[in-house]
Amino acid sequence: MSRACTIGLDGGTGGARAMVVALDGTVLATVDSPYETRYPKPGWAEQSPADWWAAAVRSVRAAFAAAGVSAADVRAISADGTSSTLVALGDDLAPVRPAILWMDNRASAEARAMTATGDPALRRCRAGVSSEWMIPRILWLARREPETFGRSRWFVEMADYLALRLSGRLTLGHNQITNRWFYDGRRGGWPDAFFDRIGLPGITERFPAEILPLGTPIGPLSPAAAEDLGLSPETLVVAGGTDAYVAMVGLDVCRAGRTAFITGSSHLVLPMVDHDGEIPGLFGPHPDCVVPGLSVIEGGQVSSGSIVRWWHDHVARPMQPEGDAYAAMMRRAAEIPIGADGLVALDFWQGNRNPYTDYDLTGAMFGLTLKHTPDHMLRALLESVAFGTENILRTLKDAGSPVASMTVCGGSARSDVWLQMHADVGNLPIIVPEVAEATVYGSAIVAAVGAGAYADLPEAAGAMVREHRVVEPDAGRHARYAELFEIYRDTHDALAPLMHRMARRES
Repeated sequence: MSRACTIGLDGGTGGARAMVVALDGTVLATVDSPYETRYPKPGWAEQSPADWWAAAVRSVRAAFAAAGVSAADVRAISADGTSSTLVALGDDLAPVRPAILWMDNRASAEARAMTATGDPALRRCRAGVSSEWMIPRILWLARREPETFGRSRWFVEMADYLALRLSGRLTLGHNQITNRWFYDGRRGGWPDAFFDRIGLPGITERFPAEILPLGTPIGPLSPAAAEDLGLSPETLVVAGGTDAYVAMVGLDVCRAGRTAFITGSSHLVLPMVDHDGEIPGLFGPHPDCVVPGLSVIEGGQVSSGSIVRWWHDHVARPMQPEGDAYAAMMRRAAEIPIGADGLVALDFWQGNRNPYTDYDLTGAMFGLTLKHTPDHMLRALLESVAFGTENILRTLKDAGSPVASMTVCGGSARSDVWLQMHADVGNLPIIVPEVAEATVYGSAIVAAVGAGAYADLPEAAGAMVREHRVVEPDAGRHARYAELFEIYRDTHDALAPLMHRMARRES
């Protein structure tokens, strides 16, 4: 049976996910294929772009087959990718080294040096430049691997690389460069004077000149890609973007006053706003990067779901090799009282993005006694991540931009325990959509706009995204968490000097 559809392709931290979606928003099939992350040194993280493409091919082929549609039914495909994952390409458009993954913090010194300039280009990151952003990574490459830097003709994001493999055309996503590369289309584009100042003169000559907004057609699949994927060479490739920002489309956060809550390896709180005011401690506003005329404020946590995954892999799974270790560990954590009987944890396992923007911070836990069990420790870790989200929400509220509700996707949406904890700590309702995999779903919606099925992203998201349920906060539990949150913040203040001292020792 013929059914017009699109394919979303998500290049995530742990693997490539493909989703086939009918133009009315019905999900026809979803398939994941994993790839490896390597950690050459503490705080470093790298992946192979070849692994990305191999996993993408497996996922797209399997999802397409499972959807039961014909190649002619697939109107378009769009890919998103992890944010500021640096891909350095040679003259032949092949990677010259492994990709530096978004969570890698090797460029902390470069980020601090950029912050110290106080340049006007830093207006959207007053709290400090994040070592996760693209320009610090490129500066690190120029300083620490000059030979590799010299062989690098082009610098792109993961989403740009996937678009290149799909279409054969080298492009740069407007979405990515606006929220991570200091590009500002409302203020002249690239801040060339700033790049000169930090030691990257002429660097924009190594950025692809063709800059495409989210949802813009790039062109048809290349013959090679069509053969690899088993799709028609007439299938349109549509410009994607940063995974979390594409997820805003998949959550229908395309109008001012709505807020996306993206959960996974990291957490992001992303309010869509109609103003251009900065908020100290947060990033943005990033103008026009999702919807023209609107901006996105960004508050993020580097380590959230990745902490829970670590606990599952290294503690829960070895203790329970059979059955669903994740469900069992979350169930036991839910039985521990609020506050974990005096156990306090910090969620800075890969540093802090917001509101401290300090990548020398590390994870911590104090208050351990012989009364405590591993379940207490997990409870404290879960609470620490919820407190990290609340730290961002408090920063927004204190700046006069309170969040009324959040629409969630990702790992937390699959855990009633953790979702309720976030609602209670933040004292706000959390909306759960029918499709929890909002990132790859957002890419499919982006593809539908590029294919001409809808006039723009707000119209497409409004037609395709549907609400499933709302998690309401409990006022009593919120009051108990509020006191614990202050202890969480005081713990950061007390331990940060020691963490900085250790970072200097290890550098």
